[in-house]
Amino acid sequence: MKRRVSTLLKALYNVMLDTMRVKSIQFTITMSFILITVTVMLVVSLVLYNKFAKTAEESAFLSTAQVIEQVQFNLEQYIKGMSDTFEVVDAKIARSRGIPSDKLLEQLDTIASTREDIVSIHLFTADGGLVTGVPTTEMRKNTRLLEQPWFRSALDNPNHLTFSLPHIQNLFKDPYKWVVSMSKGVTIEQNGNLVNAVILVDINFKTLDDVFRTVSLGNKGYVYIIDDSAGSIVYHPQQQLIYIGLKYENVEQALKFSYGRYMDESEGESRLNVVRTVNNIGWKIIGVSYLDEIVTTRKEISTFMIWLLVIVLFFILLISSFMSARISQPIKRLKKSMEMVEKGHFDTYIHVRGADEVEQLSRRFNLMVSRVRELMDQSIEEQEIKRKNELEVLQSQINPHFLYNTLNSVVRMVGNGRTEEVVTTITSLSKFFRISLSKGKNIITIGEEIEHIRNYLIIQKMRYKDKFEYEIHVSEEVLPYKTLKLILQPFVENALYHGIEYMVDEGLIELIVSMDHGKILFEIRDNGVGMSEETLKSIMNGQVKSDKGSGVGLRNVNERIQLYFGMDYGVHVSSELEEGTTVRITIPAILDGEGGSEE
Repeated sequence: MKRRVSTLLKALYNVMLDTMRVKSIQFTITMSFILITVTVMLVVSLVLYNKFAKTAEESAFLSTAQVIEQVQFNLEQYIKGMSDTFEVVDAKIARSRGIPSDKLLEQLDTIASTREDIVSIHLFTADGGLVTGVPTTEMRKNTRLLEQPWFRSALDNPNHLTFSLPHIQNLFKDPYKWVVSMSKGVTIEQNGNLVNAVILVDINFKTLDDVFRTVSLGNKGYVYIIDDSAGSIVYHPQQQLIYIGLKYENVEQALKFSYGRYMDESEGESRLNVVRTVNNIGWKIIGVSYLDEIVTTRKEISTFMIWLLVIVLFFILLISSFMSARISQPIKRLKKSMEMVEKGHFDTYIHVRGADEVEQLSRRFNLMVSRVRELMDQSIEEQEIKRKNELEVLQSQINPHFLYNTLNSVVRMVGNGRTEEVVTTITSLSKFFRISLSKGKNIITIGEEIEHIRNYLIIQKMRYKDKFEYEIHVSEEVLPYKTLKLILQPFVENALYHGIEYMVDEGLIELIVSMDHGKILFEIRDNGVGMSEETLKSIMNGQVKSDKGSGVGLRNVNERIQLYFGMDYGVHVSSELEEGTTVRITIPAILDGEGGSEE
């Protein structure tokens, strides 16, 4: 009975577990679909809303641009008409003789009477004297004529028609009027002499003001004009408010455009500004339209869409946001952890709770990372032990073998009565082993390594007599730098045993140590018999070992250097038969405290 109950409970548990797993997957898929649906609704709604708003804004721009272009056309035609009138005045003055004259005055009066918007026509000398003009009104005193902008502009730019900003005409005693002055510097004949003069034609600005006030850009829109060179406002329907600081126009932004449009919110409202430039006089016409008047249905559409989305999202987003977080967050954390492991961070652990499948996957991931790290640590430890054992074996091979050969040589010297050579050999041998031992250190100074190889060569010189000579050239600056111990002896030993020993003539071993682009360079050269490329490869691969000397392979020295200093450093050997061999060893330039390692 107990067995049946136990079996039934196990079966029920498995069914429930399978059901939960199926539910979990189905529920996840369902919620994901709902989330995608809501996202699509949002995206489509925003796209349609933005499309409608852009279309309405573009229509508003085209409508405003058409109005401004019509204003531009009318203003340019008006300016052209006034310029033509000015040219007539200029021509009459140029053809006159004996200025002033009654005939010229009559002609000027006739021209002024043809247009109601001409306030006055006058001719002044360069020093400010009135020559002639209409109306024939007495000038005021202290008018500071020479300082008037239109007067200075005419003198500074002779034969060039200039338009001034609107200003009060205060030269004469008649009632003052708001005018725009046209002026031009010319040369006239007066009393038989040619003198510089200025022609002034004042236009009643009210005519222009009436034209601009008829322009309609909605209930709040308007048109204003600025001067391109000075950035001053030429005309504004609310000029007085600007003067007292109750209204502001972003003139700096308008000056950046000659033809175009831009949005402006300097007064807290979105405004569409359309810019056109009036030819010849450097005025810019700016039409201002308020978007809340142009796109009247934007707020209604946005309100409707917001309420619609709120109702839908109220029932969907609460559940879908929870489920999306439940799906995405554990997987994102698992993905991030995998990326960390991919970059080499094997100490990464994750604790993910979520759908049963994700939680199981995270546990398996942690076990996998833990196992990989154990295997890597084990491999590194085994390699380090192997390297240390190899170095210890090599070190033990170097000293006894060389000591045995040297002592045999000393015994022969004693037997031959060569006492002085015995003393030299024993002294060099003691220094040689003092540096070889170095209190167990593997890192010594280059000066000590050079002293070590010098003692070695002295001993070998005693043994081989006239068989070879040696030269050591060391740059003083490299002596304090650090190096691995016993990296030169194997190569000098090989040069002696394999290169020079088989020569008939006297051999030469050269050792050169120098600084080379931030690295220490050792060069060991010999003029021995050399070796073929195949033999050199065999020696570097450790396949050929000498039956003489220490028995240390060239490859082992290279491995020691790269083990301590990295793969950018090491040994390079070049050799030619009957030409000799050159060994180049590079290590980093390291002083005390700068780097390196020591066992």
